[in-house]
Amino acid sequence: MDTQTYATVAEVCRRLVGRLPDDVLGTVREQYAAGEFDLADATLLLSLAYYGVGITSAELALLRVFVGEPDGPDLADVPVIAEVPPLAYRFSPDGPPDAPNPAPADTLLAADAPRRHGRSLHRAWRTPLDGAPDAAAWTYLLRVTDGADELSTYSGVMSTLWVSLQQKWPVEVIAGDSPRTPYQEAALAAAQVIWRA
Repeated sequence: MDTQTYATVAEVCRRLVGRLPDDVLGTVREQYAAGEFDLADATLLLSLAYYGVGITSAELALLRVFVGEPDGPDLADVPVIAEVPPLAYRFSPDGPPDAPNPAPADTLLAADAPRRHGRSLHRAWRTPLDGAPDAAAWTYLLRVTDGADELSTYSGVMSTLWVSLQQKWPVEVIAGDSPRTPYQEAALAAAQVIWRA
């Protein structure tokens, strides 16, 4: 997979944040990062159809750039919608009193960020609205240098969280030169800065 096609994969994953469940999209990101392209295609397309997550005609065109069977039945089963649905989450800088303590993850991810080419690490509390695919959670946003590999960085951050703390939190890796989605913009606008280079 060439650099431009890989960038298109990352863009599609960014666009689907908040629409597909975290675990599903995380698996897709990790499979593409590992070079498991056929498996990632199948996971992505079957999950979109299974969860009834529609894609726009522009997103369909992006998918056709990289999926192994751009005219196959799996892509044909994905519903096409006129426009992206409204954001199904609200973000705030602080969680409720019963929110899990984020300090261990804050410390771990801040220490890990420099080796991931990090520029800054942010954290917000994510509250689901009607139709959201996931529950309330701390959400981390790692801003990295221009041109950084968002998918591989995501995979590394999630592995670090799990191996060190046995925790899984939603994580967004945002390269400086990548366009941001409404989900990422809303989360960053509400987030606390945990670390900055």
